[in-house]
Amino acid sequence: MIDRVLIDTGPLVAVFSARDSHHEICSRQLSSIAPPLLTSWPVLTEAAWFLRRQAGAIERILESVTEGLLQPLELDEAACAWMAGFLRKYRSLHPQIADASLVYLAEREGLDAVFTLDRRDFLVYRLSGNRRLNLLPAS
Repeated sequence: MIDRVLIDTGPLVAVFSARDSHHEICSRQLSSIAPPLLTSWPVLTEAAWFLRRQAGAIERILESVTEGLLQPLELDEAACAWMAGFLRKYRSLHPQIADASLVYLAEREGLDAVFTLDRRDFLVYRLSGNRRLNLLPAS
């Protein structure tokens, strides 16, 4: 089992929506990750927006937090300054605050594993020391 993994919006949407084209691969990957999957409130909010028309999906996401599957980590004032710099640095990619929050949390918590479908951007983002993120599912 893989532990201490950050989860992005795409896999959350895929896991909570059987209609999503990535549902199967994300569900399989999820079964190999030890809970809790770490995330941020911007990621949960973005996922809720994408799932807003699917009955019960948002409630299931929130229940996953209370049941311990998902754990949103706190973002404080230091996170805001760091994320603003991140958004400037990667402006050409048009990153979302959800992406910035995950990379910030990876840096702050000493993590490198991110469960994401956004390979285009997360292959470019770097941690301090020019370290790459380890993306799941592996290609």
